[in-house]
Amino acid sequence: MSEHRMRRVVIAGGGTAGWMAAAAIARTLGRTVDVTLVESDAIGTIGVGESTIPPLVNYNRLLGINEAEFMAATQATFKLGILFDNWKEQGDRYFHSFGITGKDHWSAGFQHFWLHARARGLAGPYGDYCLELVAALREKFAHLPDDRMNYSYQLDSGLYAQFLRKMAEGDGTRRIEGKIARVELNGESGDIAALALESGERIEGDLFIDCTGFRAVLIEGALHAGFEDWTHWLPCDSAIAIQTESVAPPVPYTRVIAHDSGWRWRIPLQHRVGNGIVYSSRYLDKDAAHQRLMGEIEGKTVTEPNFLRFVTGVRRKQWHRNCVAIGLSGGFTEPLESTSIHLIQRAVLRLIRMMPLREISERDIAEFNEQQETDAVQIRDFLVLHYKVTDRRDSPFWRHCQSMEIPDSLAQKIELFRETGRVFRKNDELFAENSWVQVMMGQGITPRAWHPIAEKLRDDELAKLMTTISDQVKHTVATLPAHGDYVAQYCGAARAAAA
Repeated sequence: MSEHRMRRVVIAGGGTAGWMAAAAIARTLGRTVDVTLVESDAIGTIGVGESTIPPLVNYNRLLGINEAEFMAATQATFKLGILFDNWKEQGDRYFHSFGITGKDHWSAGFQHFWLHARARGLAGPYGDYCLELVAALREKFAHLPDDRMNYSYQLDSGLYAQFLRKMAEGDGTRRIEGKIARVELNGESGDIAALALESGERIEGDLFIDCTGFRAVLIEGALHAGFEDWTHWLPCDSAIAIQTESVAPPVPYTRVIAHDSGWRWRIPLQHRVGNGIVYSSRYLDKDAAHQRLMGEIEGKTVTEPNFLRFVTGVRRKQWHRNCVAIGLSGGFTEPLESTSIHLIQRAVLRLIRMMPLREISERDIAEFNEQQETDAVQIRDFLVLHYKVTDRRDSPFWRHCQSMEIPDSLAQKIELFRETGRVFRKNDELFAENSWVQVMMGQGITPRAWHPIAEKLRDDELAKLMTTISDQVKHTVATLPAHGDYVAQYCGAARAAAA
């Protein structure tokens, strides 16, 4: 075995992806590796991935981050889910919560008991049985014992990167300011040998992490890893982001509002609101999209609009030779379900688990790429679901979505639920059974059957089960403070600054 150690880790690019990688690697591996991050203040970051999902809570805990300090530093609020407007049809809305709805039996999910109870006239709306959903719509929040409230954050991703940078540098990460002029390859192996900067400085490394965003300077520009285009399933290719002043207390959820050529978002932070529109340039031009967004925002704008173009898809090899792509350089799925930062997190933690001691193992590369692809495909299917399963036929965009072919894996999931009410989670996929149930029913699918175990209960037993669960939810929510008040007391940025 070679004595050469895989010691020098070089991260190309900063932003959320770069500093999440640097902070986690430096804190976890400590002095066993030398971490260097190269970024240029002259190159902007996308900075619109401000709505997150619950795994980020555990990511921060793994790194030993104090939650209140992190939230104050990033102007964060709590998030209990996503409110979807106009997706099933115009004027309709549903909520995708982070919580568990009702109480499952080992043989069947709660939806089976609810479907039977509803058919017997013994159940209210499905959402009445989910604590996080009811709390969100009543704009309430608090930490509960035993982590009974599932939540995530709405945050300023630029401030999050700054927070992680301070932490990473405290743990020994070296930051080098500069633009990459070229990527030098080893003539014998084909691996990356060094990054040559415009200043003339040369940064050698053993393992390189590409966090250069859509440009993918290392993984594609130098190593030509290839890209799989998913535009035929996810037709939106453009976005505009803008920030506004807050005009009301922040709510504990993100809003996603469908329009005739895509959707727009609204993400409330402590100090401002993130707004944006996602659309297909085939059906809506840039000026019309901008005009539409500006006509819908509330409050004075505090930034200039950020116009973005993207291609949905995934890098064919996210780890190729001695380079790992993390963040937008590895692929992009639109932020409809707030998965952008999550995919960074998954890649970083997966890389740490597979960090080589000496030579890079081709088996590690193959395993990493397979797991990354599985994550991306499962998230892709969940996003395509929102476009495909809808009653909207009011525009060419929605008629296209209704008629488009979808992956076989998604078709199986949809038809299985439609026929039987069942959902099966595979390979530790991100979205659990309750997420699929909420979105599929919210988008208009009503299962034609339920599990026979639901009929084991007599009507009085079924009614008692439903009433007990909904009463527990109502009672708990009634004891919770207003979300805005809790944020101000727990992690208010103004309060933290005064302290």
